[in-house]
Amino acid sequence: MDIVKTDVPMTSELSHETVLALAARYPAISTRVLTETDFGRPVDLMVMGQGERKVIFSAAHHANEWITTPVLLKFAQELAAAQEAGGRIFGVPAETLFNAATIYIVPMVDPDGVDLVTGAISSGDPQFERARAMARNYPAIPFPDGWKANLNGVDLNLQYPAGWLRAREIKFSQGFTRPGPRDYVGRAPLTQREARAMAALTAEVEPDMVLAFHSQGAVIYWQFGGIEVPDARRYGEEFARLSGYELADTPFESSFAGYKDWFIQNFRRPGYTIEVGRGENPLPIDQFDEIYKDNLGILVTAATGLPG
Repeated sequence: MDIVKTDVPMTSELSHETVLALAARYPAISTRVLTETDFGRPVDLMVMGQGERKVIFSAAHHANEWITTPVLLKFAQELAAAQEAGGRIFGVPAETLFNAATIYIVPMVDPDGVDLVTGAISSGDPQFERARAMARNYPAIPFPDGWKANLNGVDLNLQYPAGWLRAREIKFSQGFTRPGPRDYVGRAPLTQREARAMAALTAEVEPDMVLAFHSQGAVIYWQFGGIEVPDARRYGEEFARLSGYELADTPFESSFAGYKDWFIQNFRRPGYTIEVGRGENPLPIDQFDEIYKDNLGILVTAATGLPG
């Protein structure tokens, strides 16, 4: 039975209910709430496996990129089901993967913003009207479809202390000087609960690798600040081969204060931003099957490590 719904918009309530249902069905999945947002929505964590290698997979740092959430939820379900049945996932015995890695999954970093984009927060709701008031300062950005931020109007993937002042300079020069739908860096790094929770989890786990799933562009970003990370290119090239995505340098105007930037800077280990799908955010749900197929090999390989 499929617990994960992959044919409807993934609201915060549906994501949270799915996490709880997966944990209830599969003993191999444990869960906890990393934090609650300023508006009371949980940021969930799922943990699977008991191996020495540790990886963190996250999705939906950006509200209108919610299609990444069911990717991680479906991966968790397929992996747990395969482990229970003694089966395989992407050709790898699930038990091998469980013994090799401990996988930390944060399926929805920005539940407040996701609910705005997917319609779970509707016109007339005070949260909707608060967001609409901020959006009026940026009339060129469609509302609510163009919303990437949390409901404080802060872009969560510009909240990490990795060139944050440079990100502020770039975004302010582009006109993003106040809370709004996207690209506002906040008053300082890690002012937002969601970003603080991700940083705290990463410091707690000290993972060997992080994957941050975004959309769109079918591209994989793998570098930060010229830092040389052992095996980062090798993994990136393998991820590109498995997915058909391009391995690329991050555009300068987007190359600071992101989660993977901070991870690479602080841990000197491989970190990747994976931009799934093609088109304009929010991507239509009918792209899901193709997106999942493209990224399953990345998820499995990140967990098991490269052969040899």
